[in-house]
Amino acid sequence: MDSAGGQNAGSHQAYPRLLSPLRMGPVALRNRLVLGSMHTRLPLEGEASSALREFYVERARGGAALIITGGIAPNEAGRMEQGATVLARQSDVPHHARLAEAVHDAGSAIVMQILHAGRYAKHSAAVAPSSAAAPINRFVPRPLNEEEIEQTIGDYVRCALLAQEAGYDGVDIMGSEGYLINQFTAKRTNDRHDEWGGTATQRMRFALEIVRRIRGSVGASFAILYRISALDLVEDGATAEETAALARLLEAAGVNALTTGIGWHESRIPTIAHMVPRGAWRFAAARLKATVSIPVAASNRINTPGLAEEILATGEADLVVLARPLLADPEFLVKAASGRARRITPCIACNQACLDYIFTDRTATCLVNPRAGREHEYRPAPAQRRERIAVAGSGPAGLAFALTAASRGHEVTLFEASDRIGGQLRLACRVPGKEEFYSLLQHYTDEVDRLGVELRLGATLNATTVSREGFDRIVLATGVVPRTPRIDGVDHAKVSSYTEVLEGRVVPRARVAVVGAGAIAFDVAEYLTAPAKNHETRHFYRRWGVCPQGNTPGGLTAPEPDIVPRSVHLLQRTPGRPAARLGVSTGWIYRTALQRRKVDIRTGCEYVRIDDAGLHVAIDGKPQLIEVDDIVICAGQESQFPDLGEFGARGTPVHLIGGAREASGIDARRAIEEGYRLALSC
Repeated sequence: MDSAGGQNAGSHQAYPRLLSPLRMGPVALRNRLVLGSMHTRLPLEGEASSALREFYVERARGGAALIITGGIAPNEAGRMEQGATVLARQSDVPHHARLAEAVHDAGSAIVMQILHAGRYAKHSAAVAPSSAAAPINRFVPRPLNEEEIEQTIGDYVRCALLAQEAGYDGVDIMGSEGYLINQFTAKRTNDRHDEWGGTATQRMRFALEIVRRIRGSVGASFAILYRISALDLVEDGATAEETAALARLLEAAGVNALTTGIGWHESRIPTIAHMVPRGAWRFAAARLKATVSIPVAASNRINTPGLAEEILATGEADLVVLARPLLADPEFLVKAASGRARRITPCIACNQACLDYIFTDRTATCLVNPRAGREHEYRPAPAQRRERIAVAGSGPAGLAFALTAASRGHEVTLFEASDRIGGQLRLACRVPGKEEFYSLLQHYTDEVDRLGVELRLGATLNATTVSREGFDRIVLATGVVPRTPRIDGVDHAKVSSYTEVLEGRVVPRARVAVVGAGAIAFDVAEYLTAPAKNHETRHFYRRWGVCPQGNTPGGLTAPEPDIVPRSVHLLQRTPGRPAARLGVSTGWIYRTALQRRKVDIRTGCEYVRIDDAGLHVAIDGKPQLIEVDDIVICAGQESQFPDLGEFGARGTPVHLIGGAREASGIDARRAIEEGYRLALSC
């Protein structure tokens, strides 16, 4: 966990490199922080376009010196999906001009990313260098012929010229993450035998021609950034030597700065999820910086000003690109520069409301900041009337409500039955790979103190307290308790709840069965099987097969097997894919890790009984005995709350939020948003 780098100090002296200016070709930047390109699904056109402008403007005002827009397609075939934004006509320019002007007025530079999806396009017009379909896309691309390649290059040039006309400071050419240009540069997706494929030099030609022709058209006063795939992390990806050669050629062709991408979307190595150590990919930016003289930006899993400063101070990069951390807190840099770094709302790299929303056709937002992407909808303002509000429960819902209400001027008293705040967040902190939740819990602890929330630990809220102290409003955020399934022998001595295990009150022995296969069950399985030193970067590389020093295709090597401390069976009652409701961007990581550790995952299980021999089940109607020493119940949750009648009878408004309102499907994202939304309405 990064807490170094002067994070608690309060001035420019704490982050001298991060806060220093930089010239990037024709563009002067006031500091080294860049808002990276993100898919938001906020519209650029129409009446709702103000939402996108507000999103970028808030982050410009928060200190980001450079804004890189979400990807804009240069032609119809290059769209990520139906309805995605294309810049190909003169009539499109005014929409972009309004966005560029708004960001400039807020004090930041802005460049437009040009992104052609290639074989990742989710429509029938997808094209690519070759005909191989992406494993993450059901659409099969059509190979571009030579005439179409020339036309596509011309579309890139036209798109850049229109961006220049719209008032952008430059363009960022997406050559990473497995999109079209990256598909040309990699042997994996380019099996052509003409002048656009074959040797590494010929595979680079498409990228270089795009840059050369754009530079020749826009002149020297318009910046060209190139998002280079610093590490492909796929079989038959580029080697370090090939990537370095491409970087040098891009500089010679007229690129002013390199932004870095890590891994293709189809890579089977996690790159930005919470189980990836902070700063794990800084070596890739450093390798490029040693190759070129133009500025290089580091990216991915950098989420504190201390870590950003360290990367810049050690000369590994010239800029840092943050995306999700600026979703979590748009004032990231302003707070760091003014001595308020501890007040930065931390990105916990959960992906639950950003990437997972994008992958499921929703507008991106943020688990820890529900206002992200909805700045036009949620407008916090001082309360019209100050109220005394009692909140029962300090889990994510109760904390979100208490802190938001207190920030609006209400007098809030927070009751917590245990001796610590956090609720289910405390359990999440115990799961290997979820150490980021510690930073969120520490942030909430600091904010409770800063905002003057009266915290009563070891105390429960009841009608007598409400009557005696005259609260104007009651908020019940008492959360959930584990559900006990109806299994004969469920009270056996070898049975424990997930809370008992994650809190460390019960230490399972060598053979364990986990009843349930939802998100909590996977967390428990991770807790039971994760090796020691799980959080260390070098062990992450070894476990996932990353070769940071070697010159291997895609930067891959053979992963080392984990030494697993227990034999674990994960049992799902329903048939079908295990834990189908896990996050789109993280579920595959959990499943892969557990499979490599030989966790026995079974579906379609009917639980018959528990006895001294173990857990008796029936699978496809066939009785089976799973011989285990311990059984952990992860079979759902039930709401926990006091008797509503004793509060409501006194006429005091009472609200239920989070798991107390509805236990089914509850998670931190929903809990925090419910607390936040209610606090804005009071």
